[in-house]
Amino acid sequence: MVLISHSGPETLKIGAAAPDFKLHAADGSARTLASFAGAKALVISFTCNHCPYAQAYEDRFIALAREFAPQGIAFAAVSPNDAKTYPADSFENMKLRAAEKKFPFPYLYDERQSMARAYGAVCTPHIFLFDVARKLAYEGRIDDNWKDPSGVKSRDLRAAIEAVLAGTPVPTPQTNPMGCSIKWK
Repeated sequence: MVLISHSGPETLKIGAAAPDFKLHAADGSARTLASFAGAKALVISFTCNHCPYAQAYEDRFIALAREFAPQGIAFAAVSPNDAKTYPADSFENMKLRAAEKKFPFPYLYDERQSMARAYGAVCTPHIFLFDVARKLAYEGRIDDNWKDPSGVKSRDLRAAIEAVLAGTPVPTPQTNPMGCSIKWK
């Protein structure tokens, strides 16, 4: 497990603007920050195929996307890992994973790791929630129990999304993400 590490890039601060990006998606499209311009908020999960933490949280992230998309919240998953070191995280395997799990959001490949560095992602999964102005409103974990969804006591991402939708301050804008370290090149 990795908690916030200071050996990699500096993580965006609450209130920071979302850095732009242009990445290929597993569905064959290309996406930029402007691709999500019509959304009331944007949730980005830095994730990957091989990490047990990412796998454990994956269905919860999918469920949140399905629940909140009709309310105007956009979701995206980004895989930043070095596929040479971790072949399970290759673009071809990302395509397979997205199809198998029927992701209701784009699964983006950060092959050069430029987006992960710009955002300061430290592990998989690492969540970033941006409000309608694309200012960072929440950064951290999905919830407090990666192993057991029935044992969750703090639904951090849900609370943050609900606050952004209500136009109120996020109750806990930052939590420690839990996951495998990003596999930097």
